[in-house]
Amino acid sequence: MFTTVEGSRVPIRMWANPREVEQAAMQQLRNIADLPWVHGVAVMPDVHLGKGATVGSVIAMRDAVSPSAVGVDIGCGMSAVRTSLTATDLPDDLSRLRRRIEAAVPVGFSMHETPVDPRGVDSGWDRFWDGFSSLHPDVQNRRERALAQMGSLGGGNHFIEVCLEQGGPDAGRVWLMLHSGSRNIGKELAERHIEIAKKLPHNADLPDRELAVFVADTPQMRHYRRDLFWAQEYARRNRAVMVSLVQKALADTVPGTRFDEPISCHHNYVSEETYDGVDVLVTRKGAIRAGSGELGIIPGSMGTGSYIVRGLGNAESFTSASHGAGRRMSRTKARKAFTERDLAAQTEGVECRKDAGVVDEIPAAYKDINAVIEAQSDLVEVVAHLKQVVCVKG
Repeated sequence: MFTTVEGSRVPIRMWANPREVEQAAMQQLRNIADLPWVHGVAVMPDVHLGKGATVGSVIAMRDAVSPSAVGVDIGCGMSAVRTSLTATDLPDDLSRLRRRIEAAVPVGFSMHETPVDPRGVDSGWDRFWDGFSSLHPDVQNRRERALAQMGSLGGGNHFIEVCLEQGGPDAGRVWLMLHSGSRNIGKELAERHIEIAKKLPHNADLPDRELAVFVADTPQMRHYRRDLFWAQEYARRNRAVMVSLVQKALADTVPGTRFDEPISCHHNYVSEETYDGVDVLVTRKGAIRAGSGELGIIPGSMGTGSYIVRGLGNAESFTSASHGAGRRMSRTKARKAFTERDLAAQTEGVECRKDAGVVDEIPAAYKDINAVIEAQSDLVEVVAHLKQVVCVKG
């Protein structure tokens, strides 16, 4: 159940304990709730400090949207697919499977040497790429890079995992899971629109210029919506291509593997929805949609496992749920607090990188995913609990 925090122009509904949320994040939430365009704010149990807007927040606005609240990884989200395999079908040496996945999907700043042929993965590719010519003029020279990055992972907290279902009649069932977004093209588009928004006169007196908005019926809003929705579609297609590539890597390792239909959900995006009879633009910044019966994915860290969930359609949260465990310390603090030895200990039993380059992704830098799931029992129900045995990171 949620707690209501009063004192702002609109109340803040929190599925986190306000006393346990860092003071700077609470101030960000108050700044958001005081904006004149905001219809409501919902806060997920994985909430933590972000840039302008908190990660783990849902912001419903009337006739306005804040590009910084959406963030620079437009359309970032998750995909997962259940396989026909069980744990005993996997090779004893999981490093071989990890290498196959890493060979199939570029990670970090890498991209495909030759763009992936996406035919058979999805439909409408020609029309989708035709839309590139309508994007912001400054990115028109990025088309070839965007083509080459389609089907690539990126770095940071993005990952590809092979997981085993925990408990229940399907215990040991193998799943594939991945986390990624709109790559460089989403970042390039976001940064340009954020700078445009900050210079608009109606944003001059905001408590935080990172909350600058575009308003309805303006050229700036039309241009942002065009680029935003295209980038969200790029992110969705990017994950679909990667799922196909990872499926092939697994099937090459274990011939005869079959796959269910993938589950996919954004968790950094904007959607047009209606609540309380009001049409709003809902920004989920580190949150998934959890409409009644809708499947979603809530990952933990690289050593703790993840959850497949089904939404309960709770309108109080603007039909939303958390996007993950949420960080409990910054990347800088994590690198200072932990060592490679700590990382190895906390990812024991997982075939993954255990070097200094990913120490900031150590499980202890994240909140307890089980507690996060428990805190939103009125938002989602658990369908499956997964634990990774292979984790690929950039």
